[in-house]
Amino acid sequence: MKTITQGNRRDFLKSSALLGGGLLMGVAMPGTQGQARAAGTVHTPNAWVHIADDNTITLLSARSEMGQGVYTSMPMLIAEELNVDIKQIKVAAAPSAPDYVNAMLGAQITGGSTSVRDGWERLRVAGAQVREMLISAAANSWKVDRASVTAADGMLSAPGGHKASYGEMAADAAKLPVPEKPSIKAPKDFRIVGKRLARVDTPAKVNGSAQFGVDVQLPGMVYATVIQCPVIGGKAKSFDGAKAKAMPGVSHVMQVGGDVVVVADSWWRAKKAAEQVSVTWDNGPGAALSSAGAINATRAAAKTGKVLPITPPKGDVAAAMKSAKRTISAEYVSPLQSHSPLEPMNFTAHVTADHARLIGPTQFQQGNQGAVAAALGMKPEQVTVETTYLGGGFGRRLELDFVVQAALTSKMVGKPVKLLWTREEDMTHDFYRPIGVCQVQAGLDASGKPQAWHFKVASQSVTQRAFGLPPDTMDPFMAEASVAPYAVANSQHDLIIHNTGLRVGYWRAVSHNMNAFANESFIDELAKAAGRDPVDYRLALLDAHPRFVKVLKLAAQEAGWGKGLPAGRALGVAIMEGYDTYMAQVAEVSLDASGGVRVHRVTVAADLGMMVNPDIVEAQIQSGIIFGMGAVLKQEVTVDKGKVQQQNFHQYDPIRMSEAPRIAIHLVKSDAKPGGIGEPATACVGPAIANAVAALTGKRVRTLPITAAALAKA
Repeated sequence: MKTITQGNRRDFLKSSALLGGGLLMGVAMPGTQGQARAAGTVHTPNAWVHIADDNTITLLSARSEMGQGVYTSMPMLIAEELNVDIKQIKVAAAPSAPDYVNAMLGAQITGGSTSVRDGWERLRVAGAQVREMLISAAANSWKVDRASVTAADGMLSAPGGHKASYGEMAADAAKLPVPEKPSIKAPKDFRIVGKRLARVDTPAKVNGSAQFGVDVQLPGMVYATVIQCPVIGGKAKSFDGAKAKAMPGVSHVMQVGGDVVVVADSWWRAKKAAEQVSVTWDNGPGAALSSAGAINATRAAAKTGKVLPITPPKGDVAAAMKSAKRTISAEYVSPLQSHSPLEPMNFTAHVTADHARLIGPTQFQQGNQGAVAAALGMKPEQVTVETTYLGGGFGRRLELDFVVQAALTSKMVGKPVKLLWTREEDMTHDFYRPIGVCQVQAGLDASGKPQAWHFKVASQSVTQRAFGLPPDTMDPFMAEASVAPYAVANSQHDLIIHNTGLRVGYWRAVSHNMNAFANESFIDELAKAAGRDPVDYRLALLDAHPRFVKVLKLAAQEAGWGKGLPAGRALGVAIMEGYDTYMAQVAEVSLDASGGVRVHRVTVAADLGMMVNPDIVEAQIQSGIIFGMGAVLKQEVTVDKGKVQQQNFHQYDPIRMSEAPRIAIHLVKSDAKPGGIGEPATACVGPAIANAVAALTGKRVRTLPITAAALAKA
């Protein structure tokens, strides 16, 4: 059994405003609670377990469920240590509170493929602490040796006919201190963790009982839609809402911040009325923005901007370039991308004189609490956040704009308000994945092996806006996947942060997308220049990375690399480490009658360490590949005179069912710590497809997306 040393002891709470009755415990995690409070701060991601008198066990999940499966994987970790079936554990969304901070991200955030990594030990510790408390309570009550008490299937028992449910002992357990050193199971003893269990949330989503943000209903609630300036950053100067105000059910047409909001007794009435509102806009400086100009400015910044070293230079790159037998350079460009989750931005707010109740889909509970408190002139503790299911997130629901809109609208109308954006507002007022311009140069020796490598990425920081990062400070999110794993004696990796004036934010896999696309496309170009097979060329440079070697060999083998393909098809390969997960993908492609790319099969090998639920892992890989394929082959957000040109899915086309490839997934058994899996497949599929297209056509497309038109120009 593994022993975890705990921080300070914490008292059990006999009751809770959320659930009431029974045993509710906040579990202090090792090396966080005591140290943080001794330093005068609170930075404690806590797992909360509630056992009601009727023996119902509830996990208060600190992570939002947006399709990635945390409402199944998180209770599996608790159930393992409580020795109960996962069906015995219910899940409720945790409130906004310091106890629920994600230790890996420093805030109460769901993102960064951190949910399992952050909860892997602390949730098992939480379950173990509850189990040990219940055993002690039973031993005390029955006057027996603790070692004789067993806890399994929600029941406590001991020789002599003693038997009680967890719920029956919860009250006594609540009086005991939290054990400082609870034993948690070794992986070899797992009964639940590592098994393919059905998702807990599927029945509710199938029968319609699952509550998403668009489903929220409150007594006396009204509905709102928003009209925002078509130009990025623009604001309303004036508006005429007389026609809209005269329409049935409409109660308010008003300016909220720089936007115009229409409120009615149904959302459809609000939407139809909004079409009758005439707004005079102050477009501001955003009217001069264009995506083409932003790409050119980012490219220019790569030459003139301040260089921030991503890693210390290795060797003498300049000298190695000069002595190289051949130098090769290339530039790779990734455009703006929209999140476009199927559930558009929405939130419900009920603001009174001294309290704001927020209900809806969010990835950032603390951010909502703080932003709304600031907007309303309240204290954060006067704002409560209740998280619903998320109809997709991908990073967009880390933003706070739509939540603040809902709160301000509720304050102004004096009623609960559900604010729901149209799809057009959602797509044209996103916080987009930033433009990336990656310039890579290598010097090859006589054998074609790289002896020098210079990687330079220019992009807009995704953290500068959100967290006040100074413009001359390294942004770690921009550096993701910038350092390729290949053995090169002399290397240099640089970042240039350039603010384009566009709204940007976190987008699934963040900068792994642009950096892995550049590095893995470039290594393929080097292999071609050296006259080498792309897989063999990579393997020769990966001696220091056995996990990469394993997944690369496995993916190549399972894809039939080198064994021949039907006429008109080709394979491409890419590898990437992201979120502590090692992955290789091989894409099989052809061209259709229109000259567009058709992906027939993607073979994946992934080593993400220990897994909670392999079935969820596979689902995340599948969804990540489909999501990434859209950005690689079809999707691009363009801006002209400050206006986003794509307004709905007919202009920002997702991958359709008929276009989905066969995805063959091979998971490497590993005893390494768990890695994240929600994002890496999205970034890895891009270069795999690009390399396959280059192998098929002899044309290298270095600016995404790889459309038929792009191939014709290549």
